[in-house]
Amino acid sequence: MKSLVLPKTTPEAADEVRGAERTDTDMAAVRRNPGAPGPLASFARFVLFGGGVGVASSTAVAGLAGLMPWAVANALITVASTLLSTELHARFTFGAGHAGWRQHWQSAGSATAAYVVTSTAVLVLHLVQPSAGVLYEQVVYLTAAGLAGVGRFLVLRVFVFAGGRTRTTVRAMSPAPARETGAKVYPLFPVPAL
Repeated sequence: MKSLVLPKTTPEAADEVRGAERTDTDMAAVRRNPGAPGPLASFARFVLFGGGVGVASSTAVAGLAGLMPWAVANALITVASTLLSTELHARFTFGAGHAGWRQHWQSAGSATAAYVVTSTAVLVLHLVQPSAGVLYEQVVYLTAAGLAGVGRFLVLRVFVFAGGRTRTTVRAMSPAPARETGAKVYPLFPVPAL
């Protein structure tokens, strides 16, 4: 809690206090940033984009499974859908902008785990019910994909896109702070963080 009465300080100490206040302001800007949604908004977007890609993938796997073994079809569709969904999640779900190679590789790790879960679920279905039709395959596949998706969301949110917008990024993209007696300076173009 801040004291209402400030002790007498030197000009250098006053600048340090202003710098600390600016840091608090920067952190508040991070919390208010619409590009970095909170956990519930992120999860809703994850379900929308991930679920949409998942349903499309499910249909594609069913179609390709008629031309090749199911596990191969699932692997091909998993690779394509992972590239697409990683980009969608980076831009829209977590507000991190374009996904770089690091995010794609980390996301591929979580997608590999999801592939193992969905393939194992369908394999177990065929062991238990060898004559299971496409409808049962789809139900098992989508259920396993949904469960794997919850784990994937946590991995993406906590590890892959956790540093979407840091204090340094906010400073680099926000207008330069003006001195009390100086004019306000706004950059003409947003400055990307490196």
